[in-house]
Amino acid sequence: VSGCMPKLNFVKQDGRLPKEDKLKRMVTLLLSDYDAVIALTDVYTGTNPPDFNDAADAKAKMRAWVGAEPRFHPHAAQHDFEAWLLPYWDRIRALAGSNLKRPAANPETVNHGRPPSKHLQDVFRTGSKNRSYSKTRDAAAILRDQDLSVAASSCPELQAFLDTVLALARSAT
Repeated sequence: VSGCMPKLNFVKQDGRLPKEDKLKRMVTLLLSDYDAVIALTDVYTGTNPPDFNDAADAKAKMRAWVGAEPRFHPHAAQHDFEAWLLPYWDRIRALAGSNLKRPAANPETVNHGRPPSKHLQDVFRTGSKNRSYSKTRDAAAILRDQDLSVAASSCPELQAFLDTVLALARSAT
């Protein structure tokens, strides 16, 4: 139907993003049913040595693994998804009941040695609400009723991801 938003189907991976031939097979299979595939991974995957040096390396490796498929759009959160939550630090502190200061001015510079998720674990662990950080529960609470452009303006990798989603939506209408 003309003028409709494209249907989005999120395929969650239990654990890390598939690599090499497994990713290529998955993308090929998805492209048999869908017009495009957007892959999103954290740079920080918890492996030692790290799978990726940075977002550019993650995207280049995913592109190399899948090959020259123009309908495949690789993206990476620098260093993990929680970097995209850090611009809402005042809200995070309020939800946790904490007074810890912001870890860095630029959320995407928080790195492998101490990724953003560790900072969120600390702020919740030390806060007066006396609870641990839960990605599924707390990320939704942090982002509820927030302007996503706040995070996108300070997180270039998030902006690139959103630009891809919006470009695909425009091409589908």
